[in-house]
Amino acid sequence: MITGLNVATIFVRDKDEALQFYVDKLGLEKGNDVQQGSYRWLTVRAPGDGGTEICLEQPGPPLHDEATAEQLRELIAKGALTGLVLTTDDVRGLFESLQASGFTDFTQEPADHFYGTDMGLRDPSGNAIRILQQGDAAQDASA
Repeated sequence: MITGLNVATIFVRDKDEALQFYVDKLGLEKGNDVQQGSYRWLTVRAPGDGGTEICLEQPGPPLHDEATAEQLRELIAKGALTGLVLTTDDVRGLFESLQASGFTDFTQEPADHFYGTDMGLRDPSGNAIRILQQGDAAQDASA
């Protein structure tokens, strides 16, 4: 029986650039950063959360041949592969903080929905990210 989710992976163009964005801009914390030969296992996670981590994975060896890696890099830049939905207690405050820091790659300003308030943005690689502040209806449904 499956009891949880340990790691989810997103492809990024550059691991260091992605790490800086997720930690310095979005406020996640570095999880694992382990070098195994030429391979680097790099994860981020919600602060204080010992649960699910996000693996920041670059296309290329040892996972992909160069032709496949190039195709993946093109899809990443288009925002056509993976995405994340992160949660926050204050989506509008985060939006204002990101704007104040000079971040401009928003795909949607905060908007109210039946499930809460969310906004959209892209990471430096082009991955789509939704950031959600759950509303009462969504919280009641998950209880």
